[in-house]
Amino acid sequence: MKEESIGHETSTFQYSEPSENKNPRPLIRIVDAIAIVVGIVVGAGIFRTPSIVAANTGSPELFLAVWLLGGLVSLIGALCYAELSTTFPNTGGDYHFLMRAFGKRFAFLFAWARLSIIQTGSIALLAYIIGDYLSQLYSIGTYSSAFFAAVVVITLTAINMLGVRFGTGTQKLLFAFEFIGTLCVVVVGFFINPAPSALSTLPLASLDNPSAIGLAMVFVLLTFGGWNEAGYISAELKAGSRKMVPVLVVSILITTVLYLLVNWAFLHALGIERIAASEAVGIDLMRVTLGEPGVFLIGILVVMATLTSINATIFTGARTNYALGRDFTVFARLGKWNLKTSSPINALLLQGIIALALIILGAFTRDGFQSMVDFTAPVFWFFFLATGIALFVLRTKEAGIARPFRVPLYPVTPLIFCGSCAYLLYSSLAYTGIGALVGVAVLSLGTLFFFVVR
Repeated sequence: MKEESIGHETSTFQYSEPSENKNPRPLIRIVDAIAIVVGIVVGAGIFRTPSIVAANTGSPELFLAVWLLGGLVSLIGALCYAELSTTFPNTGGDYHFLMRAFGKRFAFLFAWARLSIIQTGSIALLAYIIGDYLSQLYSIGTYSSAFFAAVVVITLTAINMLGVRFGTGTQKLLFAFEFIGTLCVVVVGFFINPAPSALSTLPLASLDNPSAIGLAMVFVLLTFGGWNEAGYISAELKAGSRKMVPVLVVSILITTVLYLLVNWAFLHALGIERIAASEAVGIDLMRVTLGEPGVFLIGILVVMATLTSINATIFTGARTNYALGRDFTVFARLGKWNLKTSSPINALLLQGIIALALIILGAFTRDGFQSMVDFTAPVFWFFFLATGIALFVLRTKEAGIARPFRVPLYPVTPLIFCGSCAYLLYSSLAYTGIGALVGVAVLSLGTLFFFVVR
């Protein structure tokens, strides 16, 4: 039994904490943390969403402006997270912030959502991107995509179970390949002129009536999503939790510059109309500049970018499961931290099993792939908004605690962040179908489960 003071009240958590499994050690360096954060954010989305953004902006100037605005909104959110993660450094990340602000029930609900919807769903979706591509190169039958996706999840989960050094080392290697490959796309877009014959085969979109800047921002911010995962490594940062501020700021700046360069290269090579009409803008760019060899190269880059995101998602997702097991007796096995490998092995294992179950489900319901995207989005933005509100709550509830970093221009800055999250929550419900309702239903099951295990 352990008494832990949270805010102005004392809450009792029943969990086992053997001496050999006490706390994670601070082994993650700043460069590792930046590689993890940027690796999560910069995934295959940057080679998919520009066409949707172009169709909803209608001009090159607006097209680039919304990407710049997306970076600015993300930076504002990162500053809010910087205050929370430096003031309350904890392996649980958002889970810990929500625990202190809103109590055990709400934190449990968030951990349940991460375990059953947000993180595992993201891992399965990302794995299917790789599976779909590899099955085009080498098909082994009807379930090729599911097989390759499962192999990716099993391999990366095993690597992270070997220890934090293996996990972060793999992340840096994947990130290096991804970063170099993305820069190659930029160079090709700027310095290799498209072949007129190849360019003429690409369709042109009608941009007389672009749909909505707001819808474009939905996809831009979704492409920027993932930087909040930095909160889960704040307690493991070797240089101390105060260094989370430069980690978050540098990560967002790198991501923003990279996205602007990539989209500028798309504009230079294809033009706004062809970007808007493209179903795979990265493939179209490489096809008109380097031909079919370029198509193969962009496929490899998409695989590397997705592998980077999956590895980082597995790494951070297990930290929430560990925090859940640490604080609730029924999940005590998840709360065991292996000091030898400095990793939550049981939490990684359960996360991998759930992700594999979702991959198997996807193998039998291929139309469910898009539904799985819908499945995660509303729940994700709901808890993102809740974390923004938690900043206001904790400023009042724990006003006397030392804050190494305070978000600038408070309360305007966090209000902008909360407003952005609220808009994206609305949009994720308005533009999605049955998948969103399934996600809400699974979240509701978590509420019932909490009262059962109480």
